[in-house]
Amino acid sequence: MDVLIIGGGPAGRALAAECWARGLGTALVDRRPGRPWRATYGAWSDELPAGAPVAVSTSKARVVGVREHRLGRGYAVLDNERLHRLPEGVRVVEGTVAQRDRHRVVLRDGRVLTADVVVNATGSAEGRAAQHAVGVVVPKEAAAPFLGEDEALIMDWRRPPDAGTPDPTFLYAIPVSADRVLLEETSLARAPGLPLAELRLRLRARLAAHGLPLPREEERVRIPLDGPVDRDAFGAAAGLVHPATGYSVASALRLAPEVARAIAAGVPVSRVLWPARARLVHAFRRHGLAAVLAMRPDQVPEFFDIFFQLSENQQRNYLGNRADLRGSLDSMSALFRAAPWWLRARLAFSVQPATDGGTAG
Repeated sequence: MDVLIIGGGPAGRALAAECWARGLGTALVDRRPGRPWRATYGAWSDELPAGAPVAVSTSKARVVGVREHRLGRGYAVLDNERLHRLPEGVRVVEGTVAQRDRHRVVLRDGRVLTADVVVNATGSAEGRAAQHAVGVVVPKEAAAPFLGEDEALIMDWRRPPDAGTPDPTFLYAIPVSADRVLLEETSLARAPGLPLAELRLRLRARLAAHGLPLPREEERVRIPLDGPVDRDAFGAAAGLVHPATGYSVASALRLAPEVARAIAAGVPVSRVLWPARARLVHAFRRHGLAAVLAMRPDQVPEFFDIFFQLSENQQRNYLGNRADLRGSLDSMSALFRAAPWWLRARLAFSVQPATDGGTAG
C-alpha cells in the first residue's frame, strides 16, 4: 500500500480520494465506516474549493453583537452523503488503531497494516480550550423569528432569556435543506468547555420565548481549539482547526489535493501544511484565542462588533487563508487601531483567563 490514512472523517476521506486519484494505492482505517454522519459542516462559500459537495447555500450572512451587521458573503452547508463517499479503489478497513508509526499500524484485533506513508487524520487532540454547542433542526417556518430568507445567522450574541452562568454564548442558525434549519447555541471558546447542559438550557429558553418546544434529537459539538499539533498529520489532527473560530473542514478540502501531490512526490506532509508563514499565522491566531478567553462576558459581543466593522477583505484575511501572513497582519493591525483601550490591552498584553474557569468567547 502506498498510503494509509487513519480516520474516516471529512479530512481523511478527502485526502484518500485525492491520493487514489493520483494513482496511489490507498487505504483508509475507519472505526465505523457505515455510520451516518450527524454533524453539520458549514463554511464560508468562498473558502471552499471548486466542486465541493454543497447541500445548500445562502448569498448573505448576518452577525449580531451589540449591533447588527449584514454581510454580503455567502455561506454553505456541505452534503454529508457526498462528503462521505469514496472512490471504489480506496480500500476501507474497519477497525480501531492501537499503535502506529510512519509506516505501520496495528489494530486492536491484532491486524497489522503497512504502507509507505501513514497519515493521521483522527481529529483534534484534547487541549485546554474548546468550542461546545448544542443544536436542533426545526422546520423553516419555526426558525423565522431567528433567520431571514437566503441568509445564515453566523452569530447572535444577545443573551438568551435563561442562563445559569455569566458565560457569553451565541445563536448560530443556518439552513440545512430547503425546508429545515439548524439552530445551535454555541460557546465559541472556553477553558474548559462550557457544559452542554448549560447550552441546552439556553437554547430551550430561546425557543420557548417564541412558543417553540425543544426537539428531542440534538446535535452536540465539541471542538478542541488549542490541542497539540501533529505536524505529519492531516485535518484537525494537523492543527487545521482555526484557534479562534473552530473551522477546519474547508481548509482540509482545499488542501487535500496539494497534500496528495506531496505524498505522491515523496514530500513530507508537514512541508505542505506548515511553511514558516503558516506557523506564524497559527501563532497569531492562538494569541487571539487567548485574548478572547481573557475577556469579560460583556466584552465579547463588543469585540465582535469591532471585528465585523472591518472591511470584508480584512475579515476574510483573518478568518480564512491560514498561510496569508501579510493579510493576517493587516487585519490584526486594523482591529487594533479600531479597538478601545481595554481591547488593545487584551490583544497586546493579557493572554490569561480572568478566572480559572475562564469565560466563553
